[in-house]
Amino acid sequence: MKDEEPFLLDDPARLRALAHPMRRLILRHLNIHGPATSTTIGALLDAKTGTTSYHLRQLEKYGFIEEIPERSAGRERWWRRTETPRDMRAPAPGQLAPEDRPVLEEFHRVGFEEDRALLERFPEAYRRDPDWAKGSRGLGRMTKEEFAEFFDAYIALLLRYSHRAQDAPPGARPMFIRMFALPADEP
Repeated sequence: MKDEEPFLLDDPARLRALAHPMRRLILRHLNIHGPATSTTIGALLDAKTGTTSYHLRQLEKYGFIEEIPERSAGRERWWRRTETPRDMRAPAPGQLAPEDRPVLEEFHRVGFEEDRALLERFPEAYRRDPDWAKGSRGLGRMTKEEFAEFFDAYIALLLRYSHRAQDAPPGARPMFIRMFALPADEP
């Protein structure tokens, strides 16, 4: 699959794997800081090694991380993110069976909790260095088709200017980038 092609995250089991807060924290750590062990992740997240090991195995089971055999020795296992598509999209509720829709709601709830926490960090980040913290709010009028084109163009722009860790030029930093949109004329 090409990196530019959207990957629909419509497998309920994979969605469930990503809907767990600790697993999302683990993935974030591996994305930003690179490979780690369950012990180092446990220390960072204030969790027992057995707990982090369980969550690491779940992430491995669904293809989000992999063990690094050449760095692992004995009981110490090193983990890294796999080369997953960068454009992963959640399915529409109607694309899932009714009994699987609650996991989609939990996936979104956990993600927006993370986004809320990032939003609370924004003013301080902006005070520290406004060249590295940008914010924008707007109101636009679009048809459903135009909005779909806008979203696809946003993702294309994000992919164009984002680098995987191994391909990043000197001076590149990991950036949290969020865009969300919803109708303004609904309560």
